[in-house]
Amino acid sequence: MPEVFPWVRHLTSEELRAFTLELVEALSDAAEPDVDVTTQEVIAGWRATARIKADPARYAQVRKATGGDYGPVEVSA
Repeated sequence: MPEVFPWVRHLTSEELRAFTLELVEALSDAAEPDVDVTTQEVIAGWRATARIKADPARYAQVRKATGGDYGPVEVSA
């Protein structure tokens, strides 16, 4: 995997395994017209995770608890 996706070096071995399994599932389902998750979305999501983890300051910041009331959530149909 590191040869194809160099950014996986920032993932733990457990995260790398999860990414690999999710990618294989997405590739297997790629031929199915009714599947919503695309291979590109799987890769983009895990790459974003790796990019955050690559920057210790940003990673520490996103792991901090948030507080306060951010107001009501509107649900659109």
